[in-house]
Amino acid sequence: MLRKTVLYVLFAFLASSVGLCVLLRWMPVPTSAFMVYRHFEDLVDDGSYKSIKYSWTGAKKISAYASSAVIAAEDQRFFLHSGFDLHSIQSSIDVYMDGGRLRGASTISQQVAKNLFLTPSKSFVRKGLEVWFTLLIESLWSKERILTVYLNIAEFGDHLFGIEAASQHYFGVHAGQISRSQAALLAATLPNPILLRAAQPSSYLLKRQQWILRQMQNQ
Repeated sequence: MLRKTVLYVLFAFLASSVGLCVLLRWMPVPTSAFMVYRHFEDLVDDGSYKSIKYSWTGAKKISAYASSAVIAAEDQRFFLHSGFDLHSIQSSIDVYMDGGRLRGASTISQQVAKNLFLTPSKSFVRKGLEVWFTLLIESLWSKERILTVYLNIAEFGDHLFGIEAASQHYFGVHAGQISRSQAALLAATLPNPILLRAAQPSSYLLKRQQWILRQMQNQ
């Protein structure tokens, strides 16, 4: 009986996750697990509700600079790998083995899988689910779709999600109107948008922006 129950639950999960990914291949994404998690954090912290600034924007209404900037900042081999950048993973391991700090090697595809479907918690189970959802979206979506979803659900500030909301909040323009420099500044905040504030850029953030701009020239 227990075995049948486990198999049923596993089948239901596999079927529902595949079905959801198929739907989101075309549908605008209404929310993400990270956005829901922000509400949960608010309730735990002080029992309050704080609205999230988020507005879905189609690929044709997003500046090409935004796509170029996040690829330069987060995943320069995005169009070359199939969800996992083995070259970056090996490089990260080599640096760590030589005594350096272990740095992340998550691709844009992995970040979409994590932000869209999972919570920030760290565990082997969550990592396994991240791998599963990464494989799904790489199999069912185009690279352009993955990039569009990433730009729409990425966190760019406190309770601020998506390139459209960020463009309006920081620059007073729509996502399709941001400049090359503005796109690079937003992309520069992505490692930690709560600490790295586009509204009050630190010297570190401005240096990272300039580095991204140089990388964009090489694409």
